[in-house]
Amino acid sequence: MPSQPAAGTDTVTTMTGGRAVARALAAHGVGVLFGIPGTHNLEVYAHLRPYGVHPVTTRHEQGAAYAADGYARTSGRPGVVLTTTGPGLLNTVAAVGQAYSDSVPLLVLSPGMPLRHPALPTGRLHETPGQQRAMEAVTAFSHRVTSVGEIDTAVARAFTSFRTGRPRPVHIEIPLDLLEESGPVTTRPRRTAPAAPARADAGELLRAAHQLRRAGRTALVVGGGARAAGPACTRLAELLGAPVVTTANGKGTVAESHPLSLGVALHTGTVQKWLADCDTVVAVGTELAESDFWRPPPAPGGVLIRIDIDPDRMYADPPADIPLTGDAATVLDDLLRHVAEPPRAPVAVSDSPASAARALGSGPAPVPGPVRPPVALADRLRRSSRAEHAARDARWVPYLDALRGVLATDAVITSDSAMACYYGALPHMPLDPPGRMLHPTGFGTLGYALPAAVGAATARPDRQVVALSGDGGLQFTVQELATAAQLDRPLPVVVFDNGGYGEIRNQMEARGAAPVAVDLPSPDLPALARAYGGNGAVARTPRELAAALATALCTPGPTVIVVPEETRA
Repeated sequence: MPSQPAAGTDTVTTMTGGRAVARALAAHGVGVLFGIPGTHNLEVYAHLRPYGVHPVTTRHEQGAAYAADGYARTSGRPGVVLTTTGPGLLNTVAAVGQAYSDSVPLLVLSPGMPLRHPALPTGRLHETPGQQRAMEAVTAFSHRVTSVGEIDTAVARAFTSFRTGRPRPVHIEIPLDLLEESGPVTTRPRRTAPAAPARADAGELLRAAHQLRRAGRTALVVGGGARAAGPACTRLAELLGAPVVTTANGKGTVAESHPLSLGVALHTGTVQKWLADCDTVVAVGTELAESDFWRPPPAPGGVLIRIDIDPDRMYADPPADIPLTGDAATVLDDLLRHVAEPPRAPVAVSDSPASAARALGSGPAPVPGPVRPPVALADRLRRSSRAEHAARDARWVPYLDALRGVLATDAVITSDSAMACYYGALPHMPLDPPGRMLHPTGFGTLGYALPAAVGAATARPDRQVVALSGDGGLQFTVQELATAAQLDRPLPVVVFDNGGYGEIRNQMEARGAAPVAVDLPSPDLPALARAYGGNGAVARTPRELAAALATALCTPGPTVIVVPEETRA
């Protein structure tokens, strides 16, 4: 790696824009990126390895963005994507939109038309009117630099946004003439400042604490924004004796083996009725969105306390009665202290934050230790919610149990928008450590599981990684089997094959219509895996699946394991 100046020195070096990109990435700790070399980005690729950045070449740019997403969710660091201009960049849009929906930090880098490119089309290679505007629709922002020296600033801005607010994708466009052009760059990069934990308003904290002390029936709803706050969520639930339900992205934040955990069950009528009957609902790091409830979100029957780093969540439907804007772990730690120590003056939920703040005690109270939770309510809710859809979901449970019996306790599971995943694995495959299951919610793209598994395996080569998919979704990105083969490490891909688009088939039948354009003959997927340099098998029983998975976990390269299903639910 090229030598860097001593700390505290500022010198100016002349370098190309391509080198400036590689250098800026290295300065922010980027060690790997996903993408495909193209005519317009070769100057960046020329400098990646000298700066210690390893490129992973996928077979499609959409796969590159999904892989970067899986890398980010697994490693806890931003994923980086490098594309070429026009079609290369636009191929990432669906995957970047998924990362935006799920609050995943991605840095998407691309060339753009030259600085002085005419406004009217010229027919230049990859010329795309409004390329930057297209990315603005699925990113927090899109930044087009105007000089070589600005590249450092743009990359620092991106990493600052990841650390100081709701993490979402960012696009940086470098005009292709700047990539080859040399310009002055300050040799000491503009690094991101340490992000101070964001604390909620003191008065709002007191109002929330008072409400929680007086509430008789309390619920915790935990989303992906609380992944780093699992211990605090657990302690608050135990202190209040409150059952906990999670969104798909919050799965495992509170261990699903915990007696108060209901798992991923917001979509069930049992849990929705329970939330409506609660005196207080504490929503941590979640939008409480339609994609969480599988219907328009119902209004909580009692007081809604929202804890979220995104201030926009506080007045979104359903709006917060008590808004606690800030970092989930920090806010929860503060809230725990206030709940443990009653205020010196009465505080009403209707009080203003200013008047509530006057009741603040002079010193922090010790955080209480866990108490023995009342588990009867949680157990009843858990049993009732699982019984609602037992007939529909039962066919996947034995196979999921077989998977759990083979996988290590820290294995990473990536899933697709497939029936076996959202009806099966999300509610019926209990997991404990957060971040073990990566699922595309909200935006709901297809084709996520396989390339996301490539990214997860790149991030954590020391852990087992398994992809769960359906036959329809797999074929959106099946070419990434070649990328998985190049990794040369075990990567099982379990495919539940129902002969087409099973969910849409069921919806057509529910409307009283004959299925149209959804019954698709499946290719020989195990043979296709072998053609890509991997392995393949068919598992017709849970026992066969367990055996095939055990073998796949010891075999370098991808192994596609097909589980044939009936074509009707």
